[in-house]
Amino acid sequence: MPGDVVQSVLAPAGTEASAIHGLWVSMLSVVTVVFVAVLIGVGMAVLRGTRNRTAQRQTSSEPALARAVGGAVALSVVILVMLLTASVLTGRTLASLRASSAVTVEITGHQWWWEIQYEDSTPARRVVTANEIHIPAGRPIALKVTSRDVIHSFWVPNLQGKRDLIPGYTTAIWLQSNRRGTFRGQCAEFCGLQHAHMAIDVIAQSDEDFHGWLAAMRQPSRSPPGPVEREGHDVFMRSHCATCHTIRGTDAAGQVAPDLTHLASRSTLGAGTLANTPEHLAAWIRDPQRVKPGNQMPPTPLSHEDLQSLVAYLRTLR
Repeated sequence: MPGDVVQSVLAPAGTEASAIHGLWVSMLSVVTVVFVAVLIGVGMAVLRGTRNRTAQRQTSSEPALARAVGGAVALSVVILVMLLTASVLTGRTLASLRASSAVTVEITGHQWWWEIQYEDSTPARRVVTANEIHIPAGRPIALKVTSRDVIHSFWVPNLQGKRDLIPGYTTAIWLQSNRRGTFRGQCAEFCGLQHAHMAIDVIAQSDEDFHGWLAAMRQPSRSPPGPVEREGHDVFMRSHCATCHTIRGTDAAGQVAPDLTHLASRSTLGAGTLANTPEHLAAWIRDPQRVKPGNQMPPTPLSHEDLQSLVAYLRTLR
């Protein structure tokens, strides 16, 4: 994980995460006090038991014991009601974030990657990417989540709690980052062999940077700038790559694998499995099953020259 990427429930960076963290701290504080009090009570009972050996003293202590038990029960009820109230108030806080101008992002879970789509009233202006979510800091984000295959769970600890992604069923949650930064999320529901390698990055930016990124993502892929890249484009189109992946601006329009139109702008490959470097990209293309066993991409048997040309072409997709 890069050093500037944060993943911790103890460092809330958003409205929802702060509310959840506050509830957790309150509950931890209460149960710690109760735990210490119980230990003290047990210790006192043990000490008194060793000192008081006569039946008369044990009998005389029964009213006091009944009062102590009754007080403890009453205090327990009060504490439980307080915790229930705090939990309900936190739930209301999580459900209260609304904004008519919110950015709406659709997230679809796959084995084992995340499909990301930014909604727009004009279909041609919709943005499709994978495994990275860019958001404007300080603005509410509406996330519509679902799954294409099995149950997944979307969780970015610094920004929001967990939400299950159910196949054939779409639910919505709200998310907001109160500061800029990159926050790592992951699938929190066991979804198969590569569950641990299903990460997602949420990149909170300024409004200006976010809209600049969104405008760049709406552009089709660039034309190959040189002969090596043009050869790599041809390799991509005549291999099975084009039947699974989409590269807008080309004839590649596959719908079963991540959109590669701006692949080179992403920081990782394979949903956080590898850093996005030429060497890792070549290894992934050559034999993705060796890198991430069980994923849906088959090995691609290419000559060394064709592989290097293909990598050179894919590195231009920014």
